[in-house]
Amino acid sequence: FAVLTGVLFAAILFALIFAVAPMTLHAQGNHEYEPLEEKTINYKDWTFKALKDGSSVDLRDAVKGKKLVAVVYFAPWCPNWRAEAPVIGRLYDKYKASGFDVVAVSEYATADDARKYFESQGGAPYTVVVESEAREARDQTTHYGYRQAAGDQRRWGSPFNVFLEPAKLNKRPHDLDVDGDDHRALCLRSQFVISKLPSPNSSAET
Repeated sequence: FAVLTGVLFAAILFALIFAVAPMTLHAQGNHEYEPLEEKTINYKDWTFKALKDGSSVDLRDAVKGKKLVAVVYFAPWCPNWRAEAPVIGRLYDKYKASGFDVVAVSEYATADDARKYFESQGGAPYTVVVESEAREARDQTTHYGYRQAAGDQRRWGSPFNVFLEPAKLNKRPHDLDVDGDDHRALCLRSQFVISKLPSPNSSAET
């Protein structure tokens, strides 16, 4: 399992780096970029509303049974996201049979704006949820908190991808005592993180 997951992660990491590098070299205008860096963060469970029908989506339930999951924070209006979204879609299509999944988290735009974006792309092939619906909410979002923890200095930080290995996530307290061991976290600060997932009632700082 560890070997398969490692190969899967390496393949996806290579593809993202290959896709992001040309955009970084040709950055201009309002495009914001950060270098690829390795970070450790304390990533917590969440429950957000599904873009599709407003139902509650719990992260633990969404990632159950998967080998590797990308939680992709994005703003529908962001040029960086619109450039990266097709890459995420292709990676999902290519590796979903190997246990890879994507959960996209919409930020700083209305749910209607997010729906219109995905409709213009033929629909979202993976789960999309909504955390915030206004730019004014930026500083109150979990997205902003994790970006600060990762040292992301961009104003909006879109996209920002968190990679989780579900087999390494801490279980809820009633299932198993939560241990204090940190898992390694990777952060493409234009992009992503791998981390443990404590109980939402944990007092650990994010």
